[in-house]
Amino acid sequence: MGELLRLRGVKKTYASSEQVQVQALRGIDLRVLEGEYLAIMGPSGSGKSTLMHIIGCLDVSTAGTYEIDGVNTAEMNEKALAKIRNQKIGFVFQQFNLLPTLSALRNVEVPLLYAGVPASQRKERARQALERVGLADRAEHRPGQLSGGQQQRVAVARALVTNPSLILADEPTGALDSVSTADLLDLFDELHEAGRTLVVITHEADVAARAQRTVHLYDGLIRSVTTGVAA
Repeated sequence: MGELLRLRGVKKTYASSEQVQVQALRGIDLRVLEGEYLAIMGPSGSGKSTLMHIIGCLDVSTAGTYEIDGVNTAEMNEKALAKIRNQKIGFVFQQFNLLPTLSALRNVEVPLLYAGVPASQRKERARQALERVGLADRAEHRPGQLSGGQQQRVAVARALVTNPSLILADEPTGALDSVSTADLLDLFDELHEAGRTLVVITHEADVAARAQRTVHLYDGLIRSVTTGVAA
């Protein structure tokens, strides 16, 4: 397996006022291999959301380097970062972030629309992605007609549709009941077994336990790394 992500000495400082600076990350060294399933845990204020934003190219570090597929993101302009977000990273969020007026199929098509994929290809690829998550029969349903677990599966299909290098999930089970959580984690297991790279940010130990490795953040630093059931 090759190296997909590499962070070296990554720091992130926010200015909360003219005199006060907050160090959200204080020097993160982390590598993620292709096909790896990694969880990131930490209490509130530990820096895990900041780390997620940097890994997802939604923010840039104050110091250090972050490479994805061997390319240093610090050398990219906003247009290049947007292309990385669209083509190399599939995002899954706690609140699903689906467009309520669109069908499941149309929601899954959205990243392909931004990527300039022709309409005929968009629909076919979106249908395949919905089939992959077991929701082909719900393609024409709007989010409001789906359960929370089904909405999150649509969000996973949307993340998969561009065939990204990385699935990045931020508290993906936070809005789900226990049954839907188990179903989603089973789906993540299947994606991992199929060779997908997954990075899951979570505060739930049972969610992290499904990953191969769990990175524990405290006060902007990696304090420990543990192995899970998938190791």
